[in-house]
Amino acid sequence: MTETVRAGYRVRASELVGRNWLNTGGRQLGLEDLRGKIVLLDFWTFCCINCLHVLDELRPLEAKYSDVLVTVGVHSPKFEHEADPVALAAAVERYEIHHPVLDDPELDTWQAYTARAWPTLVVIDPEGYIVAHLSGEGHAAGLESLVAELVAEHEEKGTLHRGDGPYVPAEATSGDLRFPGKAVALPEGTFLVADTGHHRLVELEADLATVRRVIGDGTKGWRDGDAGTARFNEPQGLAVLPAAVAETLEYDVIVADTVNHRLRGVNLATGAVTTLAGNGVQRLLDAENQSAPVSTDLGTDPLGTSLSSPWDVLWSTALGQAVVAMAGTHQIFGFDPATGALSILAGTGLEGLLDGDADSAWFAQSSGLAQDAGGNIWVADSETSALRKLSFDVSGDTPVVTVETAVGAGLFDFGYRDGAAPEARLQHPLGVAVLPDGSVAIADTYNGAVRRYDPASQAVSTLARGLAEPSGVLIDSTAGEPLLIVVEANQHQLIRLPIPKEAQSVDEGARQTQRPKTAIAAGPLELTIRFSAPKGQKLDDRWGDPTQLKISSSPEELLVSGGGTAVGLVRELVLSDTVSEGVLHITARAAACDGEPGGEIPDHAACHLYQQDWGIPVIMQPGGETELTLDLRGLD
Repeated sequence: MTETVRAGYRVRASELVGRNWLNTGGRQLGLEDLRGKIVLLDFWTFCCINCLHVLDELRPLEAKYSDVLVTVGVHSPKFEHEADPVALAAAVERYEIHHPVLDDPELDTWQAYTARAWPTLVVIDPEGYIVAHLSGEGHAAGLESLVAELVAEHEEKGTLHRGDGPYVPAEATSGDLRFPGKAVALPEGTFLVADTGHHRLVELEADLATVRRVIGDGTKGWRDGDAGTARFNEPQGLAVLPAAVAETLEYDVIVADTVNHRLRGVNLATGAVTTLAGNGVQRLLDAENQSAPVSTDLGTDPLGTSLSSPWDVLWSTALGQAVVAMAGTHQIFGFDPATGALSILAGTGLEGLLDGDADSAWFAQSSGLAQDAGGNIWVADSETSALRKLSFDVSGDTPVVTVETAVGAGLFDFGYRDGAAPEARLQHPLGVAVLPDGSVAIADTYNGAVRRYDPASQAVSTLARGLAEPSGVLIDSTAGEPLLIVVEANQHQLIRLPIPKEAQSVDEGARQTQRPKTAIAAGPLELTIRFSAPKGQKLDDRWGDPTQLKISSSPEELLVSGGGTAVGLVRELVLSDTVSEGVLHITARAAACDGEPGGEIPDHAACHLYQQDWGIPVIMQPGGETELTLDLRGLD
């Protein structure tokens, strides 16, 4: 970094432009107000699991350098709902963001800093010059080294100003519950709720309002123990085990403890909490064995295995084990409590919408699970705004899993449209439940609605709307006529709704995520992914080239050649001259371990997998670009 700076090639940071600022007490900030501080711009959107990971990665760095580092979250929305300032304010509160946030609904600042993916990180030095441009997650260690360098350099120059930053906390809005995630019915007629924002579980009476008991002390963290001392970190999904299974174990409920990257067990009789799986270290896809088949057994050491943001969990009668929506790696996991065995049931780990066999399917931040009478599992695949289905053939020794899409078109397609499933659109659904007639209720979160998919007619309709980010839905059959129970996250409550005999039909149109299109010339396109291992790390070349590119396009006809998966971060693509526009889907990976360049990687060195997925909208134009350069980790 310093060599480039001294050579005189520094780039001045662009002004921060947007609609409003949050977490500043109403103050409108400019770069001049931050001069003398190291500024870290975090381009994020609140739907994005990778962005949420980065928020947590940055917390220790922000705490350590609180007097010299100012993080600015630049919220550049992917979905229409995320451009709502009320929804953004709720997200800032929900995720306990303790730094200023710039609301950038028109992507003005996003474009000024040439961001192409969520998340993107840009570091600005105390004199207002850009010194780093990073994409994806996993950069915390490298950022800490860079910040330490900048502190030393600018303290010596006299350009570093220590002191408090501009963060001003907003007022809290919650009550007994705070941004609840999911809920399940308990045998006694009560309901167990993941009180996500309070980092605990709450058992509610049948009236959905009276608190019977609380499990967890309400402090963010990880600790096993009794109901009064246990700790969770943004728990989400809950699964009540069948009585015959629970009686052989010491717990009755499995909890997806999302930010702890763990599965927890709860004994309903005593309230005791234990850890069932996960070592607390976020799993970065299959970094340890990238060539392994998807359905491979991950072993029977669940407490030594890394997980990544488990978001929902259910008990599969077809498989006789728990099934987990592993949102952080875009996969579906299995967990057998009897043996401790973990497995990947479906999903390559690549983000997108692709059906077929388990070992080739793509998911995108799966966040809700429900089982039908035939043992099929319905999946709310949030980032593709899709409803997916897992079917199981258990006739052989190993279950055969097939993935198909009922509703949804792709990563950047969403909307609010009822009707025939191929044309219907959802917007970032987080929950699903199977209705008594076999149809599927969908918590269509960003549309503020509960939708219905009928497998018989393959049609979508609306059961209820006007809700505030419904994050979960379940069926209450305790009082005769079945009712919907909706977890209304942004109203901090659970509500009962009748299931209408005639559903509504709504058509507010289909949408696509709108980002600036890159003008590309038909024919050869040289793609380069820039990556520089952080100080103190080196590329892990012990088993060959540690980098990888996977490339595809929408429509498929856009890419004449150069698609597929291969090592290396440089690829020549050939683009069609018969397609006017489309999206290039690019996934880059690079593996690095602690060690010095040119030296050996020490035994037991910590290793890191850097990955980013880009969806680059392109328009074909004569005279357009013939080269495309993206930063996985670039230092200027």
